[in-house]
Amino acid sequence: MIDSTDSKSSVVYRYLTLWFSLSAPVTRTQYLVTGFSLMLLKYLGEFLIIYSTTGNIYPITAFLNPLLKERMDVITTMTHFVPWVLFIFTFPFLWISISMSVRRSVAATGSSSLGLLILVPFLNFLMMLIFCILPDLKRPSMKTDRTPAVAALPSKRVRSAIIGMFLSIAGSLVLYGLSITVFQSYGILIFFGMPVLIGVLTSYMFNRHCLQSLGQSVIVAELGVLLCSGTLLLLAFEGFICIAMLYPLAAVITILGAIIGRSMAATNASGGHVTVSLMCLLPLLAGADIVDNETPVYEVISSVVVDAPPEDVWPNVIGFSELDAPPAWYFELGIAYPLRATIDGEGVGAIRHCEFSTGPFVEPVTVWDKPNRLAFDVTEQPRAMNELSPYRHVHPPHLDGYLNCRRGEFRLKRLPNNRTLLEGSTWYEFKMYPQGYWTLWSDLSIHLIHERVLNHIKKLSEN
Repeated sequence: MIDSTDSKSSVVYRYLTLWFSLSAPVTRTQYLVTGFSLMLLKYLGEFLIIYSTTGNIYPITAFLNPLLKERMDVITTMTHFVPWVLFIFTFPFLWISISMSVRRSVAATGSSSLGLLILVPFLNFLMMLIFCILPDLKRPSMKTDRTPAVAALPSKRVRSAIIGMFLSIAGSLVLYGLSITVFQSYGILIFFGMPVLIGVLTSYMFNRHCLQSLGQSVIVAELGVLLCSGTLLLLAFEGFICIAMLYPLAAVITILGAIIGRSMAATNASGGHVTVSLMCLLPLLAGADIVDNETPVYEVISSVVVDAPPEDVWPNVIGFSELDAPPAWYFELGIAYPLRATIDGEGVGAIRHCEFSTGPFVEPVTVWDKPNRLAFDVTEQPRAMNELSPYRHVHPPHLDGYLNCRRGEFRLKRLPNNRTLLEGSTWYEFKMYPQGYWTLWSDLSIHLIHERVLNHIKKLSEN
């Protein structure tokens, strides 16, 4: 009699092998059933996460929309940790879809390259349908996951890894140039396409002669990301700050690319086909940024309690003297920080000038409710930072027109014992994608700026 526990373990192992293996062939039935089942499971999971944290209904149209427009409308109402929860929840589903599509492509066509079309918006649904229809080839050629990671000489492995790194750097520079000059976008092509390209090429080249361990493949791919980052720095395309902010995202996505590259090596894919396919397919990712240009407006709110009544706080809100506190270390790295504020005139229509380390903000007053509320638009603004670089002048395009402050506001709320709750709000747009990641950094930076201003106003008012 067969032990039911062993039987269940066998079923679980079989499904885990189907989903997460790097080489196990995938039949039409397996691809169809697994694809639709996991898609439904992913939608239900995201629906529950969004509904439980925001109370919003997550429509199926937002889930299926490859342009992410409707999904962004939902995400902008979330607290900061929820997009990260969604990202972590999505990652295994993303790997299963790519891995099974690559292996299904091998089983149906003999080539792994078509499986990468699963990464391209709009084409992904078409490729899913095609893979569900195409019959299996008789004997798809695959190495097995149990192939020993030996045989290749250390010198050959090192040489292959170095070649992969140089190929990935060259390809990344091409994608970077396309995104900045042709598509004029800091988006999916740079922040998703480049790490995937680096991970796939370095890992594939490292494994093409003999399948190496997954851990070694990931390490080689991460070294490729570091070398590519250093190249952008040495060529004065980017500075330290932006590379440092990008690296956590790129490092995670590169792991996905490394797994794909190792999987493609296991299918005996041609190195030339892998490189050409990636260079042709990844620019299609930019279509999502070009078609969908709508950018949500985000609000950052900060507050401080002042031991003074609103009447004493108000004069220091409309204009304040030079900040005597030295800038914190993170401002010394190049992030713009406030120095002083002046105002020309009084009442609605007065022009407020807030001087930053990189230049002035010009802020026409739109609400003058003394001593309760001061609101203003932003008609001119300086760059958000001075890039930290070994060169004297580095000015990447994203410093101009990508982070746009729209308006600001101070609110003074009277508290007992002659105290005031002073709140500051800034509304801004950020035209870099994925916004759920980049707004973590921009929100933090704006909050630190608020904190510097509010603490200075508090000090002036209490004195």
